[in-house]
Amino acid sequence: MKKTLSFLSILVLLMAMLAACGPDRETSTGSSNTGEKESEGNTEEPAKPEKLVVWEDTDKSVALKPAIESFEKEYGIKVEFKELGMADKMRDQLRMDGPSGTGADVVTLPHDQIGQVVTEGLLQEIEVSDEVLSTFSESSVNAQKYDGKLYGLPKATETPVFIYNKALMTEAPETMDDVYEFSKGFTDGKKFGFIATWDDFYFAHGVIAGMGGYVFKENDGALDRDDIGLNNEGAVEGASYIQKWYSEGLFPKGIIGESGGSTRDGLFNEGKIASVMNGPWSFQSMKDAGIDIGISAMPKLPNGEPMKTFMGVKGWHVTAFTEHKYWSTKLVEWLTNEENAKIRFETTQEIPPVKTLIDDPIIADNEGAKAVALQSQYAVPMPNIPEMSEVWGPAASALQTIATGKAEPQAAMDDAVKNIKTNIETNHPN
Repeated sequence: MKKTLSFLSILVLLMAMLAACGPDRETSTGSSNTGEKESEGNTEEPAKPEKLVVWEDTDKSVALKPAIESFEKEYGIKVEFKELGMADKMRDQLRMDGPSGTGADVVTLPHDQIGQVVTEGLLQEIEVSDEVLSTFSESSVNAQKYDGKLYGLPKATETPVFIYNKALMTEAPETMDDVYEFSKGFTDGKKFGFIATWDDFYFAHGVIAGMGGYVFKENDGALDRDDIGLNNEGAVEGASYIQKWYSEGLFPKGIIGESGGSTRDGLFNEGKIASVMNGPWSFQSMKDAGIDIGISAMPKLPNGEPMKTFMGVKGWHVTAFTEHKYWSTKLVEWLTNEENAKIRFETTQEIPPVKTLIDDPIIADNEGAKAVALQSQYAVPMPNIPEMSEVWGPAASALQTIATGKAEPQAAMDDAVKNIKTNIETNHPN
């Protein structure tokens, strides 16, 4: 006789079958590169790994250690770190170690490498709240984006500023017109009022962009490699302004080419230059040379606009190989918060783009840090798309012909843009 199951019995059987077929929700708590990937779209906090691995710049772990200690105390996750030298070495190491499962969960890189490493599949997009993003200056956050997506949070920024010898110049001029007039009266062929290596596009960009030029146009949060503004009206005006300083003999002839930077530094440290355009990396050598330096944001251009200097931003990034994206992102947020950014500045003098620290005495009372922070408000992140590698050579060649008077600004910049576009089409096919 066939038995008839009650409705209740059927319901119990169905529930048991569903439970048996459901997903295994256990998550590994092993080391950073073992265990299951955290499921996409999971709104619950994933299980904690036993450890996370961080790769840091050489000689910068003095700032990392206290941040790690407080993170471990807060979340109970062990964090190991390794100093790996220059950014290129870190990127190369990630290429090798990432796929094998022995790489880092979190790495630090300069923002202009983001496009290349994302294209290679070495980093992954992160998601953080608007509250976290509001901690930083807008430009430093934009520097961490590629193709409109966020790939890190900023830890330190640098940009060229105005540096002067207080024995030769009593205060920083407010405008480049003032600098020009001072230089006309001070320069005699043996000493110079102001020097900038404007045949180097890194430094020349401040003038060209401040006059209205641009490298790649930004459209909807992404850089358009096909829209290059280095030969528009503003860019040519900037190039003409640069040519004026060379043609009038206000810069020494030895300031052009690869040796220009060392010539500039040597003359300044010998007390033969009243002021220069240079970055925070130069402060200490100037002081070591016995120069009493003053530092400010760059004076405004003749059109009344600030110089739009190139800005470099170091960031913390989550690698594509981590098994623990959620907790790696938490670590990135922790390393860049206000408290740890302040510790980093105190211990390494790396200047954080944290908005609340600009008015903090630790920054406000430090002339160099304040100048960099102020100039960073006008600075433009160096383009981080791979096509930027095709810009430097043609731009430098154009600027050198302009500086030596071998070409007029419009023709030189037209040639530069033509060569840049050709290089992009050849080396970066769509």
